[in-house]
Amino acid sequence: MTLILVGGGARSGKSRTALEMARAHATSKKILFIATAYASDDEMKERIQRHQAERDSQFTLVEEPKDLEAALKLHDDLETCVVDCLTLWLSNVMDWAEDETFIALARVAKQRSGKVFFVTNEVGEGIVPMHPVSRKYRDLSGRMNQLMAKEADEVYFLQFGLAQKLK
Repeated sequence: MTLILVGGGARSGKSRTALEMARAHATSKKILFIATAYASDDEMKERIQRHQAERDSQFTLVEEPKDLEAALKLHDDLETCVVDCLTLWLSNVMDWAEDETFIALARVAKQRSGKVFFVTNEVGEGIVPMHPVSRKYRDLSGRMNQLMAKEADEVYFLQFGLAQKLK
């Protein structure tokens, strides 16, 4: 029903803000949390554990690194949902992702009965990456964020832990 995009740079507070917003908007006791990260190494395992510590028993965890549409459809009984994060998801599906992929995901999210909070990183404000794969990822990420923001009902951008409403 409502799609909310929460973005910002690394360590900007976007995940914490999305969790706080989800708690404030939730009308039921449970909130769906869809995690897109792979625990591929020790450092990533530690990051995942830190994020898990930020969530309490109010959150029902679903780990889905690739098929976000299916996860959103399967768990429609939990009306409030946080997806963290789109840019990690993009790195998992970048070989086949295109504009239609992002638009389809946004539409599935908007068909849910409640609010969906998508967390995303802004990766295009830095230097131009030297490697072609990194440039492709940066470009796809920018395109994904533009399309998701266009489809979103609300958009927030985080800097220094402060959320600014853009839409």
